[in-house]
Amino acid sequence: MGNGGLGAMIDWKRVADLRDEIGADGFAEVAHMFLEEADQVVHGLAQGLAADAVEGQLHFLKGSALNLGLSDLAAICQDGERRAAAGQGAGVDLGRVVAVYRQSRAALMDGLARTHAA
Repeated sequence: MGNGGLGAMIDWKRVADLRDEIGADGFAEVAHMFLEEADQVVHGLAQGLAADAVEGQLHFLKGSALNLGLSDLAAICQDGERRAAAGQGAGVDLGRVVAVYRQSRAALMDGLARTHAA
């Protein structure tokens, strides 16, 4: 994944729309709450979860990722959620979910910092 991949990880239009809708302070609060909860979920995924818990955790991450414009993360979570629902939870690449979350989180924080500084 090259540099171009990081920019595409986030739907910045969605981020801007949400920020316009709820205000900059509200958006910062929502983003902070999401990242706090998502950090815990991702930590659990990284430690390894029972196959029957994977679907619910991926569903949470997907919904939150969609709300915050983390499009690549949402797509990967949706794929994993489908596999888990089909009884293939053990075959979901949780390492990839964790890696994409961390990249998406870093890109979001970087983009928000640049936007706030502007």
